[in-house]
Amino acid sequence: MEDGTPLRERLVDIGVEMVATEGIAALGLREIARRAGVSHGAPRRYFPTHRSLLSAIAGRGFDALKDRLDTALRPDGDPRAQLCLLVEGYVGFAVEHRPMFELMFRHDLLDGGDEADGRPRLREKTLPLFGSLVALVARHLQDSARPSPAGPGPGPAPDVVAAALWANVHGIAQLWSWGSLSLTLAAPSPGDARDRESLAPLIARTVDAHLGPARP
Repeated sequence: MEDGTPLRERLVDIGVEMVATEGIAALGLREIARRAGVSHGAPRRYFPTHRSLLSAIAGRGFDALKDRLDTALRPDGDPRAQLCLLVEGYVGFAVEHRPMFELMFRHDLLDGGDEADGRPRLREKTLPLFGSLVALVARHLQDSARPSPAGPGPGPAPDVVAAALWANVHGIAQLWSWGSLSLTLAAPSPGDARDRESLAPLIARTVDAHLGPARP
């Protein structure tokens, strides 16, 4: 424990375990320090504030989400199909890791993860995920552009379409993970083996709403 890196990572490891089993409310600096077997002031060497520790814990969540989406996506795949996979992975992560998902978007509790030791800020993990969504939307809009009798005109900005789609998907993720949508749609509860089958039509309709119907 004399080397700073193992202790820092251990503190984050404990925080990740706690948020998964006990929720955000359990994430106190003193309690994390106690479980790490160090003094209550020791975490301050690496995390000057409670918010900075929470940001590091949330960063692990974004890493896990990115790994999940990277596994599902193929750079050369059809962008619309890739967007459907991205949405499915996003909602699946929210259902399977509900407390972490909640923490990741509690910007009132996070400060961007500004670290004194040069580690990336939290926003440097979150923005590339949105950038991937924008890139897929841009590819789809380019591939699906139809010539107009009136000549070329300005199309929808990919980042605006992506932001609207993300907002819609995030709402689905939260409501599905809470069980509200499955109740409304008379679908299996989140985590049920039939859950994905019930979610697929909702994902397809959401993508259609923002990208237009799929071409026959």
